Amino acid sequence: IRPVHPIEKTTFLDIGAGMGRALLLASEMPFRAVIGVEMHPALARIARRNLTVWRKEGRAQAPVRIVQADATSFVFPAGPCVGFLFNPFGAVVMRRFLRHVAQSFQHRPGEFDLLYVNNEQEGVLERQMYSRRWRFVRYFQGQVRRSRADARADHEILSNQPDGEYASADYEDCSIWRWQGGTLER
Repeated sequence: IRPVHPIEKTTFLDIGAGMGRALLLASEMPFRAVIGVEMHPALARIARRNLTVWRKEGRAQAPVRIVQADATSFVFPAGPCVGFLFNPFGAVVMRRFLRHVAQSFQHRPGEFDLLYVNNEQEGVLERQMYSRRWRFVRYFQGQVRRSRADARADHEILSNQPDGEYASADYEDCSIWRWQGGTLER
Protein backbone atom coordinates (compact mmCIF):
# COMPACT_ATOMS: atom_id res chain seq x y z
CA ILE A 1 0.00 0.00 0.00
CA ARG A 2 1.29 3.40 -0.92
CA PRO A 3 0.18 6.57 0.82
CA VAL A 4 -2.27 8.68 -1.18
CA HIS A 5 -0.84 11.91 0.22
CA PRO A 6 2.74 12.99 0.96
CA ILE A 7 3.83 12.55 4.59
CA GLU A 8 4.50 16.30 4.86
CA LYS A 9 0.77 16.95 4.33
CA THR A 10 -0.43 14.13 6.61
CA THR A 11 -1.26 14.25 10.33
CA PHE A 12 -0.31 11.23 12.43
CA LEU A 13 -2.88 10.46 15.15
CA ASP A 14 -1.95 8.16 18.01
CA ILE A 15 -5.43 7.09 19.18
CA GLY A 16 -5.28 5.87 22.76
CA ALA A 17 -1.78 7.29 23.06
CA GLY A 18 -1.09 6.00 26.55
CA MET A 19 2.34 7.22 27.61
CA GLY A 20 3.09 8.40 24.07
CA ARG A 21 5.59 5.93 22.63
CA ALA A 22 4.08 5.77 19.12
CA LEU A 23 3.63 9.54 18.86
CA LEU A 24 7.21 10.13 19.99
CA LEU A 25 8.53 7.82 17.28
CA ALA A 26 6.19 9.36 14.69
CA SER A 27 7.48 12.83 15.64
CA GLU A 28 10.86 11.84 14.21
CA MET A 29 9.22 11.68 10.77
CA PRO A 30 8.32 14.74 8.67
CA PHE A 31 4.55 14.58 9.31
CA ARG A 32 2.58 17.82 9.04
CA ALA A 33 1.66 17.25 12.71
CA VAL A 34 1.58 14.47 15.30
CA ILE A 35 -1.31 14.34 17.76
CA GLY A 36 -1.76 11.94 20.66
CA VAL A 37 -5.34 11.39 21.80
CA GLU A 38 -5.59 9.96 25.30
CA MET A 39 -8.63 10.00 27.57
CA HIS A 40 -6.98 8.98 30.86
CA PRO A 41 -5.61 12.11 32.61
CA ALA A 42 -2.67 10.35 34.29
CA LEU A 43 -1.52 8.76 31.03
CA ALA A 44 -1.87 12.08 29.18
CA ARG A 45 0.31 13.75 31.86
CA ILE A 46 2.96 11.03 31.50
CA ALA A 47 2.87 11.40 27.71
CA ARG A 48 3.39 15.16 28.05
CA ARG A 49 6.38 14.60 30.36
CA ASN A 50 7.83 12.09 27.90
CA LEU A 51 7.32 14.58 25.07
CA THR A 52 9.17 17.27 27.04
CA VAL A 53 12.19 14.97 27.36
CA TRP A 54 11.94 14.02 23.66
CA ARG A 55 11.96 17.67 22.63
CA LYS A 56 14.91 18.49 24.92
CA GLU A 57 16.85 15.70 23.22
CA GLY A 58 16.00 17.30 19.85
CA ARG A 59 14.25 14.20 18.56
CA ALA A 60 10.87 15.74 17.64
CA GLN A 61 11.02 16.88 14.02
CA ALA A 62 7.27 17.45 13.57
CA PRO A 63 4.90 19.64 15.61
CA VAL A 64 3.50 17.43 18.40
CA ARG A 65 0.68 17.82 20.87
CA ILE A 66 -1.22 15.57 23.24
CA VAL A 67 -4.95 16.03 23.60
CA GLN A 68 -6.84 14.64 26.56
CA ALA A 69 -10.06 13.58 24.84
CA ASP A 70 -12.41 10.73 24.07
CA ALA A 71 -11.40 9.26 20.70
CA THR A 72 -15.07 8.71 19.83
CA SER A 73 -15.71 12.47 19.82
CA PHE A 74 -12.26 13.92 19.03
CA VAL A 75 -12.39 16.54 16.26
CA PHE A 76 -10.13 15.30 13.47
CA PRO A 77 -7.91 17.90 11.80
CA ALA A 78 -8.42 18.94 8.19
CA GLY A 79 -6.41 17.11 5.58
CA PRO A 80 -5.18 13.55 5.35
CA CYS A 81 -4.65 11.57 8.55
CA VAL A 82 -3.03 8.31 9.59
CA GLY A 83 -4.66 6.85 12.69
CA PHE A 84 -2.52 4.48 14.76
CA LEU A 85 -4.15 2.10 17.23
CA PHE A 86 -2.33 -0.32 19.51
CA ASN A 87 -5.46 -2.18 20.61
CA PRO A 88 -6.79 0.69 22.73
CA PHE A 89 -10.46 -0.40 22.85
CA GLY A 90 -12.82 -3.27 23.35
CA ALA A 91 -15.41 -4.09 20.68
CA VAL A 92 -18.10 -1.64 21.85
CA VAL A 93 -15.79 1.38 21.86
CA MET A 94 -14.16 0.25 18.61
CA ARG A 95 -17.57 0.30 16.89
CA ARG A 96 -18.24 3.79 18.27
CA PHE A 97 -14.80 4.98 17.14
CA LEU A 98 -15.32 3.62 13.61
CA ARG A 99 -18.74 5.31 13.36
CA HIS A 100 -17.06 8.55 14.44
CA VAL A 101 -14.39 8.10 11.72
CA ALA A 102 -17.12 7.40 9.15
CA GLN A 103 -19.05 10.53 10.11
CA SER A 104 -15.94 12.71 10.23
CA PHE A 105 -14.50 11.49 6.92
CA GLN A 106 -17.79 10.84 5.12
CA HIS A 107 -16.95 13.32 2.37
CA ARG A 108 -13.18 12.88 2.57
CA PRO A 109 -12.46 9.58 0.78
CA GLY A 110 -8.84 8.47 0.92
CA GLU A 111 -7.98 10.89 3.72
CA PHE A 112 -7.90 8.40 6.59
CA ASP A 113 -5.63 5.38 6.85
CA LEU A 114 -5.81 3.14 9.91
CA LEU A 115 -2.73 1.29 11.15
CA TYR A 116 -4.00 -1.27 13.65
CA VAL A 117 -1.37 -3.09 15.72
CA ASN A 118 -2.18 -5.87 18.19
CA ASN A 119 -5.48 -5.90 16.35
CA GLU A 120 -7.65 -7.83 18.80
CA GLN A 121 -10.82 -6.13 17.51
CA GLU A 122 -10.07 -6.91 13.84
CA GLY A 123 -13.36 -8.82 13.74
CA VAL A 124 -15.27 -5.56 14.27
CA LEU A 125 -13.71 -4.19 11.08
CA GLU A 126 -14.16 -7.48 9.20
CA ARG A 127 -17.87 -7.80 10.05
CA GLN A 128 -18.47 -4.37 8.57
CA MET A 129 -16.78 -5.35 5.29
CA TYR A 130 -19.99 -7.10 4.23
CA SER A 131 -22.15 -4.00 4.68
CA ARG A 132 -23.22 -2.11 1.56
CA ARG A 133 -22.42 1.19 3.25
CA TRP A 134 -18.99 0.12 4.52
CA ARG A 135 -16.14 1.98 2.89
CA PHE A 136 -12.97 0.79 4.62
CA VAL A 137 -10.72 -1.37 2.47
CA ARG A 138 -8.09 -3.61 4.04
CA TYR A 139 -4.70 -3.41 2.36
CA PHE A 140 -2.69 -5.57 4.74
CA GLN A 141 -3.21 -8.16 7.43
CA GLY A 142 -0.38 -10.18 8.90
CA GLN A 143 2.38 -10.40 11.42
CA VAL A 144 5.06 -7.75 11.75
CA ARG A 145 8.26 -8.64 13.55
CA ARG A 146 8.94 -6.62 16.66
CA SER A 147 12.09 -4.55 16.99
CA ARG A 148 14.76 -5.10 19.63
CA ALA A 149 13.55 -1.92 21.40
CA ASP A 150 9.99 -3.32 21.50
CA ALA A 151 11.28 -6.60 22.95
CA ARG A 152 13.14 -4.71 25.71
CA ALA A 153 10.07 -2.59 26.50
CA ASP A 154 7.86 -5.69 26.66
CA HIS A 155 10.38 -7.42 28.93
CA GLU A 156 10.10 -4.50 31.37
CA ILE A 157 6.31 -4.71 31.29
CA LEU A 158 6.37 -8.48 31.81
CA SER A 159 8.68 -8.21 34.80
CA ASN A 160 6.18 -5.87 36.50
CA GLN A 161 3.00 -7.84 35.75
CA PRO A 162 1.50 -10.06 38.45
CA ASP A 163 0.52 -13.61 37.49
CA GLY A 164 1.69 -13.34 33.87
CA GLU A 165 -1.20 -11.09 32.82
CA TYR A 166 0.71 -9.96 29.74
CA ALA A 167 2.28 -12.21 27.14
CA SER A 168 4.89 -11.41 24.53
CA ALA A 169 5.79 -12.78 21.11
CA ASP A 170 8.37 -11.92 18.45
CA TYR A 171 5.70 -10.30 16.30
CA GLU A 172 2.52 -8.22 16.40
CA ASP A 173 -0.64 -9.00 14.47
CA CYS A 174 -1.34 -5.94 12.34
CA SER A 175 -3.64 -4.61 9.66
CA ILE A 176 -3.84 -1.51 7.47
CA TRP A 177 -7.17 -0.07 6.32
CA ARG A 178 -8.06 2.92 4.14
CA TRP A 179 -11.29 4.90 4.37
CA GLN A 180 -12.93 5.07 0.93
CA GLY A 181 -15.97 7.22 1.80
CA GLY A 182 -19.60 6.60 2.68
CA THR A 183 -21.12 5.89 6.09
CA LEU A 184 -21.22 3.02 8.52
CA GLU A 185 -24.39 1.14 9.40
CA ARG A 186 -25.42 1.42 13.00
